[in-house]
Amino acid sequence: MRTVSIGLASAFALIATTALAFGTINGMGQNQEHERITRHALGCGQGLGNDVCFQSKSLDEIAGKPGTWGGVGAPDNPARGLAFSSDAHCDNADWVNVPNYPQSQANARNHLISCRNAMKRHMDEAVKDAAKLLKSNGKIDDSEIPTWVTCTYLGTKGRAKCNVIEDFGRVLHASQDFYSHSNWVDRPASGGITLSNPAGLGNSGRAPWLNLRQDVGFPDGLITGCFDTLSAASPSKGCPGHVKHEDLNKDKGTIDPSLGAGTTERGKINANFQRAVDAAIDDTRDKWATLRERLVSTYGAQKGNKMICALTHDNPAKTC
Repeated sequence: MRTVSIGLASAFALIATTALAFGTINGMGQNQEHERITRHALGCGQGLGNDVCFQSKSLDEIAGKPGTWGGVGAPDNPARGLAFSSDAHCDNADWVNVPNYPQSQANARNHLISCRNAMKRHMDEAVKDAAKLLKSNGKIDDSEIPTWVTCTYLGTKGRAKCNVIEDFGRVLHASQDFYSHSNWVDRPASGGITLSNPAGLGNSGRAPWLNLRQDVGFPDGLITGCFDTLSAASPSKGCPGHVKHEDLNKDKGTIDPSLGAGTTERGKINANFQRAVDAAIDDTRDKWATLRERLVSTYGAQKGNKMICALTHDNPAKTC
């Protein structure tokens, strides 16, 4: 039974990550897109200052590495139980203005609003969990840092750094998926606009609507694709009559050693994959800036900056 269970979990993981998100595994057409986006956004030598970039082992924790999910990849782990959560992946916000469309515009918008609200909750949780990074005297608590034993990211509270990275990883996963699954950056294929070739908004860079510092109006025309449990097993059969995830997503493509073309139908036209990746990197950096601002505003500059150092440094009790 153990062997069978592991086999089923592995198969489910391949299905879920193929269908739901920028890739987390290296295979089935995926190339660890979540990991690569996060490394480009947060790693040292990528344009962030040395005081706020993630050192090697800490970057492995947030981005993952071959054989691990990392904080950003954890929502794709079938053991985490979030593979079919719309909030975790910003799915099911599909709507077009045609008679008898099977979902209302209000319901579609509510799916995306719920995804953004979930990001806000996880950001709040990250700020709350950061309190345990420090002792009462303001020094870093080394027992709360994964120096030797790595984090698991299975939804149970443990060491403070693991908790914060898991909370923050859920924010990043959803925000990165937003750009892959929505039409924010998209330009449709030539020809008429149809359910399988929905309109795109054609934007570049991160979406102001996804800024968690303030609320702005919902962007007109913003949608994501429909995804359900049948879509995981047979994408062509899932969500009949809807704009489908398989027709809108830009989940897969080459990012390293250079940013190349996407390999999904939507991603490989009009540089849609490249623009989705660029926007996701931009937004990931902004989400990290938001968390840093929240830590300083909540705990004060001295403690907040000490917490930031604890999250980014591999041996912070000695170096921060």
